Amino acid sequence: MSLFDKNEKLDVFYNLIKDEQFREYNNNIKAGVDLGTANIVFSVVDEFDNPVAGASYSASVVKDGLVVDYIGAIEIVRNLKSKVEKILGREIKYASTAIPPGTLNGNVKAIANVLEAADIEVVSIVDEPTAAAAVLGITDGAVVDVGGGTTGVSILKDGKVLYTADEPTGGTHMSLVIAGNYNISFEEAEKIKKDPNREKDNFLLVKPVIEKMAHIVKRHLEGYDVKKIYVVGGACSFSEFENVFKKVIGIETIKPSRPLLVTPLGIAVSCIK
Repeated sequence: MSLFDKNEKLDVFYNLIKDEQFREYNNNIKAGVDLGTANIVFSVVDEFDNPVAGASYSASVVKDGLVVDYIGAIEIVRNLKSKVEKILGREIKYASTAIPPGTLNGNVKAIANVLEAADIEVVSIVDEPTAAAAVLGITDGAVVDVGGGTTGVSILKDGKVLYTADEPTGGTHMSLVIAGNYNISFEEAEKIKKDPNREKDNFLLVKPVIEKMAHIVKRHLEGYDVKKIYVVGGACSFSEFENVFKKVIGIETIKPSRPLLVTPLGIAVSCIK
């Protein structure tokens, strides 16, 4: 049985990554690899979907679901795998991974090839919002995964996915706005965006980008009876993010704890061999 509620799971997982430790378990484990635009995360859960261990690495080897640095991606995944195996004291042979909705077949194969080249058997590939829904236990509503390069939308009814979509807007666009405002490099803007001491000023700058995201999501929800929206992904970490969505779309919007880690943990939860 699950030991934690949704937010507790995410907090526990965050601390396991931060402290480079594992949680005791007495059963089989499942693993997931999230090849994100800004971060690559290796996740491990037990058979009851409770977090066991994990590791994360900031990288830019994937862009909009496309692997742009194949060798770099393999090396990072291999290193994360080795790190988690050292923490657990056991080998990890297989895992799941995820893709943005609508990813072309060739890109899906490339992402799978990265894991296989890192000596990981790929047992399943899910779309990112559906992975997020798995860890949040969502059966009805819309999951919006705001990543670095894209925003994915998944609409669920009675546990079934009715509709998925992906749009090319995300955290990268926020950083570009910040870079343009201060006339600085993209890399400098990324650091400023993640500075908690500058969140208020940053939010004022990127609010138009968030409003654009909300209008895009609103368009995708037309014709569906959606009562709640769940936002996940690192780019929705701003404290007022969900309030902008609620105001624009007019639907209750919920943001879980540690939104950056929802999809990575959900990928491991979805790993069924």
